[in-house]
Amino acid sequence: MAKVKSKLTKVEKKARKKAKEERQKKYMWVFMNGRQVKVKRPSMLEGMEIEEFIRHNADPIWLLQNEMWEYLQLF
Repeated sequence: MAKVKSKLTKVEKKARKKAKEERQKKYMWVFMNGRQVKVKRPSMLEGMEIEEFIRHNADPIWLLQNEMWEYLQLF
């Protein structure tokens, strides 16, 4: 005889939904070699990736001191 599945309680549903939201914030799905793969999301500062944030807000002297010459824009 088949086993009857029991429904989740409200507390279990809420915990499951919260865990799903946490995973969605932490990981994202991308395609690699024709397959769907879960990878960690890039770090963000004020809604921008770290490299983009540095490009917009960094001082040229700070970039030189931290050896980030690729972000320097020479005019």
